[in-house]
Amino acid sequence: MLTGAELLAKVKDLGDVSKTDMATACGYVSKKKDGSDRVNFTAFYEALLNAKGVDLGGGSAGVGKGGRKLSYKAVVQGNGNLLVGKAYTAMLDLQPGDEFTIKLSKKKGVTLVPVGAEDEEGED
Repeated sequence: MLTGAELLAKVKDLGDVSKTDMATACGYVSKKKDGSDRVNFTAFYEALLNAKGVDLGGGSAGVGKGGRKLSYKAVVQGNGNLLVGKAYTAMLDLQPGDEFTIKLSKKKGVTLVPVGAEDEEGED
């Protein structure tokens, strides 16, 4: 799939072809389960806008369930758990099983430090 200046140049070179042919020529096509082609128009137009300098917000980063904006706040649940939502873990590319050391501050602050990162901090 072409992006950036390459995408803009290809679109300009193609001229007056159909939208389907344009997206396909730029590589925005995938195979369906039945083997037929599926043209990925959304990805094509997002890449085209991005190449022209229009930022659409980068997908899920900054948006939680239902399109709500992230509040960057957490609430202690009734059972005492403190939940960090999927949108935040996705922003940090965290995977199930990632481990953290919990650092508590005197002002009720909580910091999660990836295991092994404490060693790197001490070396500075």
